[in-house]
Amino acid sequence: MSQLPARPEDEEPAREDRTDDETATVAGPGPAAAPPLKSWKEMREWAASLLLTRTGQDVTVWNRRVAAARLGDEQALRAWLDSQGVTGYGQALLVWERFGYPDFLTAEGEELIASQYADRPQLRPVLDAVLAALPAIGPATVQARKTFVSLVTPRRTFAVIQAATKSRVDLGLRLDQEDPGGRLLAVRDLGAATVRIPLTRPEDVDAEVLGWLRRAYRENAAPPPPRRPARRPAPVHGQLTVVIDGFDLPGLTCAPEPGGQVHQNIHVALAGPSKTGPRSQDRPALVVPGRPGLATEPVPGDAPSARWQVPVTVRRDTDGLDFTGPFVHGDRTDRHLGLAWGDVSGDGTLRVFRGAKLRLVDIDPRLVEEALRPEQRLVARIRLTDPRGNPVCARVHPPALTWSAEPTHPSGT
Repeated sequence: MSQLPARPEDEEPAREDRTDDETATVAGPGPAAAPPLKSWKEMREWAASLLLTRTGQDVTVWNRRVAAARLGDEQALRAWLDSQGVTGYGQALLVWERFGYPDFLTAEGEELIASQYADRPQLRPVLDAVLAALPAIGPATVQARKTFVSLVTPRRTFAVIQAATKSRVDLGLRLDQEDPGGRLLAVRDLGAATVRIPLTRPEDVDAEVLGWLRRAYRENAAPPPPRRPARRPAPVHGQLTVVIDGFDLPGLTCAPEPGGQVHQNIHVALAGPSKTGPRSQDRPALVVPGRPGLATEPVPGDAPSARWQVPVTVRRDTDGLDFTGPFVHGDRTDRHLGLAWGDVSGDGTLRVFRGAKLRLVDIDPRLVEEALRPEQRLVARIRLTDPRGNPVCARVHPPALTWSAEPTHPSGT
C-alpha cells in the first residue's frame, strides 16, 4: 500500500516535509493544556475537503468515476488521476478509497506509539518527558506516525521523536541555520529534522535540550519572511561545463523507511529541465508525474556508474557568483543541481521517492574560476549510496561529494 504523498506548502499550514505514514495525533502528558488532537478521520475529512476545493467534485463522484474507468491496479489508477489533475493528498485518498486503507492509517495515536516502544519499553519515559515539555513551549500538535512522532507548530513541523535503537531515542530538530556540533549531531532520514540530539533516559531532557526545542519551535512557528522583489540577473561571467560522475550505485531495489514501501527497478536521473521548456531530443528523459520537471538520462540503480554533463551559466555581481541554466534549481542562496531517484515501470514515467542536491553555492569560487578557463571543466564525483545502503538523498556533503577543476580532454583520452 502506498505511503502518504509529499504535501505542498499551500495544502495545509502545518507542513510535513516527509512522505511517510500519516496517522493520528495524541496529546502530550502534563498538567497544562494538551496539544490539539487530530485523528485519522479528521485527516481524511481534510483531504476530502481539499479534493472538493481543487476539483469541484467530492469523493463520492470521484469514486464513481474511478469505478467507471475500470483500472486494475494502483499504478494505473495513479497515472489516470495524474491525467485528471488529481495529485497529492487528493490522489492518495482516492487510491485508498479504491484499494483499501492501510492499517497504520486507521490506527489511533496511542496504538501507534505503543507499537514503536513495544520492544523497548524503557525508552517510553524519554518520549513522555519531551511531550511533557510542550505546553510550556507553545501551541503544538503531536502527530503519531508508524515509526516516529512529529511535533508541529501552527505553521510546520519543528521536531521529530524516534526510537532509533533499543537503547536510544533521537530528538530531531528543524534548525535550518544550525550545523552539527556539541550535543547536536548530524541527521539522516528523520523527517524534517536537520540535526538530532540522542537521548537515553528522561533526565537527558535537561535545560539545554529544552532550550534547543524551544528555539526550533520559535524558528518554525514564525511566518516566513516576505518575498523580496525579483532582482535583475547578474551579468554573465562565463559558461561552465559541469560533469557529474556517480559511483557506488545502490541496486535496483530499496526500502528507505523501516517497514515502508519497497521500491522496484529504481533509476537515478538528472533533475530537469522543465516539461514546458526547450528539450534536447538527443537526451532521453522520463516524465515525473505531478511535477513540472523531467528526469533526464535515467540510469538503472544497478549500473556500475552514472555520468551526466550539464551546461551552467556563471554570473557575477557585487554579491559574488551566481549560477543559472535549465538544470539549475533553487534561489540564489541555494543554487544546486539535482538528482532524482524513482521507480521506472515502463510507461515513460519516473515516480520519484527521493532526491539529492549538489549545491553549486557551496563550491569555492576560486575553483569555479579555474574551471571557467579554456579547456577546463568542473567535475563532481558523488557516491550514490548512503551509509545505510539506500540511494543518497538531500544535501550531499563531503566526503560523499567532491568538486574539482579538470581538463576537458585529459591526457591519454
